[in-house]
Amino acid sequence: MNQAQTDSDKARPKKPRTASKEVRRQQLINATIDSIAKHGFAGTTMTTVTRAAGLSIGLANFHFTSKQNMFEETLRFLAEEHQDHWKKSYDKANLVPKAKLLAIVAAHFHPNICSRKKVAVWYGFFGEASARASYRNFVNEIDAERRDVSVDLCRQIIHEGGYKNLDPVDISFTLEGLYDGFWLNILMYPGEFTRFDAMKRIQEYLSQIFPNHFERPLEQTTKE
Repeated sequence: MNQAQTDSDKARPKKPRTASKEVRRQQLINATIDSIAKHGFAGTTMTTVTRAAGLSIGLANFHFTSKQNMFEETLRFLAEEHQDHWKKSYDKANLVPKAKLLAIVAAHFHPNICSRKKVAVWYGFFGEASARASYRNFVNEIDAERRDVSVDLCRQIIHEGGYKNLDPVDISFTLEGLYDGFWLNILMYPGEFTRFDAMKRIQEYLSQIFPNHFERPLEQTTKE
């Protein structure tokens, strides 16, 4: 090795030899999301995941006891990421019920949550939930908390506005159906339906049932 090469090697910043367990684990979860979005559940294996992550199967086995466990932890990551996002907005003490409900709506369609890749993975889990009770039970637990919060917010809005013949439970379940349906539209029609379209239509729905609290959105839709 000549002197020029030696000097060049000294000048080049050295990469850390090892990363923390948390970093490696997150790399594998991110690679699992990529693999499911690209290959589906049936086509995703430890090999497709570790190749995407640039890590060894041995390291994957260290972090996850099985492929099934890796899938479960990936679902947990997505669910907790979503949960943390809406809770951060909801927990702001100065927000009134209307703003808190809109925070939950916006969390569903935030770009970090509502990317086509992540939505594709969510629908993959939805499709597997009938066969995997662990998926269904975990998602139900997360969803139930959000629905309960939404029911309470709708109840407060109904009381504030003196609205008659409105059921906060029905409204909250309708909102949940809109979230899922609009995610599917975003996934299937990426050039025609955006997260902005989804939020606009939900605000339109809220303006119809709570006209004293929510205004109808502008006609023009902002595109990504």
